[in-house]
Amino acid sequence: MTSSAPPVPDSPAADGFRLPRPDLSRLDGITAALAETAGAYDRTGEFPHAAVRLLHDEGLLTATVGKEWGGPGVGFADLARILLALGRGDTSVALIAAMTLVPHVLESGRPWPPDLYRRILAESAERPTLLNHARAEPDAGPGGGTVARRTADGWAITGRKRFVTGAEGLAYFLLWAVTDEPVPRLAVFVVPGGSPGIEIVPTWRQLGMRATVSHEVVFTGVEVGPADLIEFDGYGTPERSGSGPEPDREHANALLLISSALYLGAARAAQDEVHRTGYTKVPSRLGRPVGTTERFRRAAGEIEVLLSTSEQLILAIAGKLDRGEEVAAAAALSAKVAVIRDLTRAVELSVRLLGSAALSQDGPLERIFRDVQAAGVHAPQEDAALLAVGAAALTDYGRRLG
Repeated sequence: MTSSAPPVPDSPAADGFRLPRPDLSRLDGITAALAETAGAYDRTGEFPHAAVRLLHDEGLLTATVGKEWGGPGVGFADLARILLALGRGDTSVALIAAMTLVPHVLESGRPWPPDLYRRILAESAERPTLLNHARAEPDAGPGGGTVARRTADGWAITGRKRFVTGAEGLAYFLLWAVTDEPVPRLAVFVVPGGSPGIEIVPTWRQLGMRATVSHEVVFTGVEVGPADLIEFDGYGTPERSGSGPEPDREHANALLLISSALYLGAARAAQDEVHRTGYTKVPSRLGRPVGTTERFRRAAGEIEVLLSTSEQLILAIAGKLDRGEEVAAAAALSAKVAVIRDLTRAVELSVRLLGSAALSQDGPLERIFRDVQAAGVHAPQEDAALLAVGAAALTDYGRRLG
């Protein structure tokens, strides 16, 4: 898996390093390259090092770094297109990439300490530098069971996190923890992946998304510098339910929607398999391709309606953000619920249409079917999203009553 043409260099950042501008015209080739190895990574559950290196070489892992930092600063619509293309090739690799791309987007609205961020970008210019939030905990809310203790040299952090996507390959954990100060703070600590005191526990044995290696990670007295944190004041969190249809000021809910584009990409790959079968399968009794039959074409039409409307919905909201228009938090959540319902349904229809052949490990559809079951698992899950959307709609109605 190699890159035949380097991306175009963008303007240098303040420290002289360059972050590449990805050539989005090459996305189809990247999709094909990822698809070649997706099945093997799924079977072994190994971290997809070669695939991640490809994304780095193509400039995709830093595509969302802001122009003020010397990055390409791709917009929200282009981010959706990138994730859709990656998900169409390998859903696990796409999720690992998304976990790195989204923190760079959030940086522009909730700045990191400048020296710390420059250090990460300098590393990103040289090699794959994966980031991800370590937030979820086995027995507590975000950060609740993980404690950062003040030391003479900074902080020492102890706790356990679960569902840390890409755990084995992360350059930095964005670790949520509560400080032990007299007035505790919830903060995001930027922890180098190779720090002493980090243990990756191989607990990821899921139905799908196997190559994300989303293991549990134990942190025992892990030390970071005094300024290696992003103080929490709403960083990357959705609006509170019941607050009404407020603007999604941090773009958090919109980013949840845009991130679902990677699962839409997987559904498009399932659709590709349907179309391939429609053209190539010629039963002897029928004497012509199955794609010429009314039943097959009707099912193919249903799948296209589900996927094309989902894609339009994602790109419409991404376009609003690119134009600087406000997006209500509830609107973004509503769209996320609709998109995940429809893409999941489209894959189910694909499997039903192709029958037992779709469930064979000799083809990609079996893996895709398993992978998209994870689409609705990401927080906020559908029940929580519907609660927030419903509360916002009722609050809006009450406001209009005066």
